[in-house]
Amino acid sequence: MIWNIYLSGEIHTDWRQQLKAGCEAHNLPVEFTSAVTDHQASDSAGDLLGEEESGFWRDHKSAKVNAIRTKNLIESCDLAIVRFGDKYKQWNAAFDAGYCAALGTPYITLHDETVIHALKEVDASAMAWATTPEQVVEILKYVVSK
Repeated sequence: MIWNIYLSGEIHTDWRQQLKAGCEAHNLPVEFTSAVTDHQASDSAGDLLGEEESGFWRDHKSAKVNAIRTKNLIESCDLAIVRFGDKYKQWNAAFDAGYCAALGTPYITLHDETVIHALKEVDASAMAWATTPEQVVEILKYVVSK
């Protein structure tokens, strides 16, 4: 079986690349999907439908266009990794984790100790909490092994 793993959350560090490299190094049977990680492209996804004078409606349209991708990818994944960074609030990642919980899709949270309290409900539904991409790779080595 090839595991379909959805990567959600923080886009300002190379955690996705570290995770992919670790899985490749161990030849794990995994495929990765993700939301659009280009911040500018994601924010302007709704502009394809025409300009908006109000920031609210621009964001609203872009969120809906982006949701076409994220909703389908989350619904079809075997596992999600949800990363919370320390620089920005990743409300979209919290939403993705909640969506996974509602669907019964297992997920692993990835964040440092500074946001434990803020993410207590998100972590309570997670199957594991990791602080480094290397820890996630170790979990995946165990989970996807024969």
